[in-house]
Amino acid sequence: MTEHFSTEAAGTPVAPGRYVRVDDVEAVEFVEGLEFRPVLAENTMANFVSFAENTTAPMHVHAEEQITIVLDGEFEFTLDGDTRVMRAGDVAVIPSWVPHGARTTNTTCREIDVFNPPRESLLDHARKQNDR
Repeated sequence: MTEHFSTEAAGTPVAPGRYVRVDDVEAVEFVEGLEFRPVLAENTMANFVSFAENTTAPMHVHAEEQITIVLDGEFEFTLDGDTRVMRAGDVAVIPSWVPHGARTTNTTCREIDVFNPPRESLLDHARKQNDR
């Protein structure tokens, strides 16, 4: 237990810590009704995602690993050919290059995507947020 909460530094901080208010992150839309608000750390990205009703994130693949965590609402999520309804508290683990996509019908959905390394297609937008 004490090892998990150690206060002995075994290295040097690579950057200062900071706080971010998600609502202050400028949203980017690649698909109408699908808003991304990426927050960038040194080696990891958390992307706060909002789906409007009847919105589709098309099937796609990417090099980055992804963990999707549903906060509220629901959506249909397809992961490597398996489709299921995900709701608050549900998590999908998506290895590199595994096909996945999602869609809402008559509901909205808020979720977080965690990427490691940071998702290449969101990097420029996320870096601009860090400069604010």
